[in-house]
Amino acid sequence: MEIAYPFRIDRMGRTASSDETRHIRDLIEQVLFTVPGERVNRPDFGCGLMQMVFSPNSSELASATRFLVQGQLQQWLGEMVLVEAVNVESVESTLTVTVQYNIRRTSERQLAQFSREV
Repeated sequence: MEIAYPFRIDRMGRTASSDETRHIRDLIEQVLFTVPGERVNRPDFGCGLMQMVFSPNSSELASATRFLVQGQLQQWLGEMVLVEAVNVESVESTLTVTVQYNIRRTSERQLAQFSREV
């Protein structure tokens, strides 16, 4: 069992936990939506995805964003997951990221979708 993200207390008054599959999904979410410089002891952690929303929408931006996301996931979580595909969509005020990956330890294929409204 791993510590759940976001950190919270469960019904028993203990630190909430999650299984490995959920924990890895939570780690991916942290990498995607953490702005570089936001973490004091890891200033290069995160990919600043939310800042991309304010750039003009184009196929070049979409490609650059996919490469950025895939690179950051490989950098920070490469020992845990093998990223197969990343899709980033910005529709009106909502940013949606879909990540397809394999958990290295179990070879289990996962598909996770994350959305944030800006």
